[in-house]
Amino acid sequence: MIRSMTGFGQAEHTAGGYTVRAEIRTVNHRYSEISLRLPRELSFLEESLKQEIKRHVKRGRTDASVFLEREERISSEVELNWPAIDRYLAAANELSRRYGLAADLTVRELLELPDLWQRSESDEASSEGLEQLVQEAFADAAQRLIAMREAEGSNLLADLAERLGTLRDHHGELVQRAPDVVNGYRDRLTQRLRELKEAIALDEQRMATEAAIFAERCNVDEELTRLASHFGQFAELLTSEEPSGRRLDFLIQEMNREVNTIGSKASDAAMSAIVVEMKAELEKIREQVQNIE
Repeated sequence: MIRSMTGFGQAEHTAGGYTVRAEIRTVNHRYSEISLRLPRELSFLEESLKQEIKRHVKRGRTDASVFLEREERISSEVELNWPAIDRYLAAANELSRRYGLAADLTVRELLELPDLWQRSESDEASSEGLEQLVQEAFADAAQRLIAMREAEGSNLLADLAERLGTLRDHHGELVQRAPDVVNGYRDRLTQRLRELKEAIALDEQRMATEAAIFAERCNVDEELTRLASHFGQFAELLTSEEPSGRRLDFLIQEMNREVNTIGSKASDAAMSAIVVEMKAELEKIREQVQNIE
């Protein structure tokens, strides 16, 4: 399926006192590049969200952001770890008893000890709900992004199919014209050699051989055959389920090469005019292909 590399998706979900807004936008890029901006408290989700992007976006530059709003009544509540405090005080009293040391711990010293604070159960439950909320909002934004890229891809597909049809029409004109060009070139060269024969002695067999050799130089049958093959491959890629932008771009280069060769070999005004039309059409196709994933 043809997909554009340009797209935008946004989703906003609210639950449990939190509002999460996810935004994902993509633009053209030769490879895949991801930039993700998260609030500090959601930084632990960075890798999983990047994997979500990679599932959907195979090529292009992706800029994604997550914005978090919290109701005033929701806060990161913490409470003292009373069992830990009891253990610290018991250890201090034991040290004092065994070694005769003073056990006069101040409140400030006690509060600086590790593991003395812990999140309340309600806050932990709220954090778990927030993670799920972020994942859902981000996945929703990603789906909307893909929908936009596919819609744009459908427009690109229609345009490329039409332009490919135009190229095939021009190709048919070249196929019809090519034999006349070769025969006409051979006839003109033969006539010219016969005119020269009247002035100088020329071997008839040699004249025919030379005429055939020069005529063959303007034969474009091989180029036309390869061009038709490229058209077939291009059409297949337009219906491929895999990202095909880079392969389409390569085929455009090959088509240009064949068309240029035809233009240089066939010294014929009518064929040259067709070649100019084909090159203009190929340039328009190349511009469109630059936006395909």
